[in-house]
Amino acid sequence: MNQTPASVTPPDRKRLLAQLDNTPSWDVIVIGGGATGLGTAVDAAARGFRTLLIEAADFAKGTSSKATKLVHGGVRYLAQGNVSLVREALHERGLLNRNAPHLVWPLGFVVPAYNLLDQPFYGIGLKMYDMLAGKLNLSPSRWLSRRETLANAPTLAERVGGRGLRGGVLYYDGQFDDARLAISLMRTLFDLGGTAVNYVRATGLTSSGGKIDGVTAEDALGGGSLTLRARCVVNATGVWVDSVRRMEDRNAPTMVAPSQGVHLTLPREFLPGKRAILIPKTDDGRVLFVVPWNSHTIVGTTDSPRADLPLDPDASAQEVDFILETAARYLSRKPTRDDVTSVWAGLRPLVKATDEASTKSLSREHTILVSKAGLVTVTGGKWTTYRRMAQDVVDTAISHQLLTQAGCRTETLALHGAAGLAPSEEHAGTPDSYYGNDLPLLQSLPGAGRMLVKASGLSEAHVRFAARYELARGAEDVLARRNRALFLDCEAALLAAPEVARILAEELGHDAAWQQRTLRDLQAVAAHYRLPK
Repeated sequence: MNQTPASVTPPDRKRLLAQLDNTPSWDVIVIGGGATGLGTAVDAAARGFRTLLIEAADFAKGTSSKATKLVHGGVRYLAQGNVSLVREALHERGLLNRNAPHLVWPLGFVVPAYNLLDQPFYGIGLKMYDMLAGKLNLSPSRWLSRRETLANAPTLAERVGGRGLRGGVLYYDGQFDDARLAISLMRTLFDLGGTAVNYVRATGLTSSGGKIDGVTAEDALGGGSLTLRARCVVNATGVWVDSVRRMEDRNAPTMVAPSQGVHLTLPREFLPGKRAILIPKTDDGRVLFVVPWNSHTIVGTTDSPRADLPLDPDASAQEVDFILETAARYLSRKPTRDDVTSVWAGLRPLVKATDEASTKSLSREHTILVSKAGLVTVTGGKWTTYRRMAQDVVDTAISHQLLTQAGCRTETLALHGAAGLAPSEEHAGTPDSYYGNDLPLLQSLPGAGRMLVKASGLSEAHVRFAARYELARGAEDVLARRNRALFLDCEAALLAAPEVARILAEELGHDAAWQQRTLRDLQAVAAHYRLPK
């Protein structure tokens, strides 16, 4: 379904809630507005099912806005011999680049070789990576001489641990903006006739004749309660799936072992070229990424077990120091705490494995469970494979006779903003390019030339667009996810926040007291993006 720019505009919140009240029954209700939930809702709506998605906070507020910004097959999984997982992810990577070229583009990675066998080992492995991608491969990998390696990654250290740089391998994966992709999926759902609403929290499940037939919920902003009926209820709440499962069965066993990943944002001069750097094996066996993103450099990631499930997790001082110390070994300019402009942590929903103590060895492959009462739960996976996960969820619901037979349509479905656009290796991933063919509409709004946050390209028009067309409901929604200011430069985001709040209040009809509340809420969240002591 190709849409003209802003062809289907999400209604205002009052109309959205009235629609929920006035709809006697849905085919599908999806709980959770992250990658998996949004993908599932789009898949269901594309098949013709009446679909509703509810999200307790904002779309992609949790894990789905805190990824490494890579659409990738998983070089790590290839090294582990998980060929089928890598092949599937590379196929999905190619589909994403084709279906959302305004949000996903090729990025070259330099893998440096400091040992004699590094280059042939990585080179052969990455040629296999190319082969597994098939005709959807983004670009072929190639070996680099020492001079070519430094030309592609000029800030690479020339010596590490007493060993000199011998050369490297250049290969390609995809890069994207995770929160912007989530917003595009939300808009696609509306384009397809579905409905999504943020800040509506599921409080319980309803049943009839021993079968789940709906959800009770509350409006987190207005305080009202809702009872929503559906033939099929999908629990797609990521690391929080167990809490929803226990609404049905308080003794449901734990499915997820969460792992915390931390990333740091640095100025662009730490990686001034167009290439990223991949260190396949750090001192503790993890992978280190140094990636250009939105005119900054992001460095990560950690992989640490975590027992609690905060919506805004904090990075520990030890995690920050590990990333800085590891990056300093491989970069000619050594990053310090003074260079960090933002730090962010996300929780990965790793499927719990028996007798496995390390989260590095747990599975990211998705798992789907259907309870005796018919609650469909999906967890695990990653952004790259969100579409396949969604297809599997809806296929599973059909196989359990929760939905009628209908074929999947998302392999060739252009996402909102993508109609008429072609994949481009030269795609720069700028803040305006994320809007695709909605850009002319955005640029027609008041304040298009008035910059609020230079670090993230946020203008007054972006704020107005977020309020009118993207269901932004507060300053954090704009500064963290409709635009990425909070992830790029925390202090710059806070400086712009009062004006963002004022514009939002004007757009949404709020008073000065509301402006102060949304600023307090943002300041509380921003504390998690500052360096830990």
